[in-house]
Amino acid sequence: MVATGAAENKHVSDRETNGDDIIAEFADVHRHYKMGDNVVRALNGVSMQVRRSDYVTIMGRSGSGKSTMLNLLGCLDRPTSGEYRVGGRDVSKLSDDDLSDVRGTEIGFIFQSFNLIPQLTVLENLEVPLFYQGKVGPESRKKAEYLADRVGLGQRLEHRPLELSGGQQQRVAIARALMNDPLFLLADEATGNLDSSTEGEILNLFDDLRAKDGITIVMVTHNPIVAVRADRTLWLKDGEVEKLIENPPRQLAAASSSPQAEANIAGDAAAEGENV
Repeated sequence: MVATGAAENKHVSDRETNGDDIIAEFADVHRHYKMGDNVVRALNGVSMQVRRSDYVTIMGRSGSGKSTMLNLLGCLDRPTSGEYRVGGRDVSKLSDDDLSDVRGTEIGFIFQSFNLIPQLTVLENLEVPLFYQGKVGPESRKKAEYLADRVGLGQRLEHRPLELSGGQQQRVAIARALMNDPLFLLADEATGNLDSSTEGEILNLFDDLRAKDGITIVMVTHNPIVAVRADRTLWLKDGEVEKLIENPPRQLAAASSSPQAEANIAGDAAAEGENV
């Protein structure tokens, strides 16, 4: 992710983006809401870039603009002004049908509450994104089996969500988000419903997907322990970018090795964000 004064990430994935490694870009994005006689400036001139294989977390207090930014990143809303480009294409003025296509093919969503279909098996849940595109068949089944194995659920293909733990359900959700080979994963409090031990396992999986597969990850979180696992943390305040904090690799390694080290680093990061 690149903002004022930020360094570019040099990792590159194999996903094509018209020869450019910029996956998603806000250019002077504003999102204002009319409430009676008042105008709520939920986002106010945000500019940033997410590049291939970036791992970025977005933080901020309640009312900072996190939810608005999440909705815009996920093409669930449109800017009042400014441009939002996904894979080099300005999507800010697309029709509802075209935005739906972007959501279905370019963005992999991961939710706090998993959002699995309880009547379907793991394998069937993974095939849902391709079902809506009319692509279910032997190839989709093979891909679902591969991704289930990739997230550590190769032996749970015929299980239903209620037969799985919370961590296993989130693994299914992560694999489902990858089924369409999205440009990036967009995670909303992806570990918010998990205990601390399971949270660490899911964060390790995100680390592994990024390191080995070049997956681009954008995660909205309120948890500093989660935030420091990323390359960078974007802090929002009153609808504006307050600061972009670089998380050095040595801190990332420490956060993976010791719960106490992780907590210390998270505390330092939170303090830095609060003090800017």
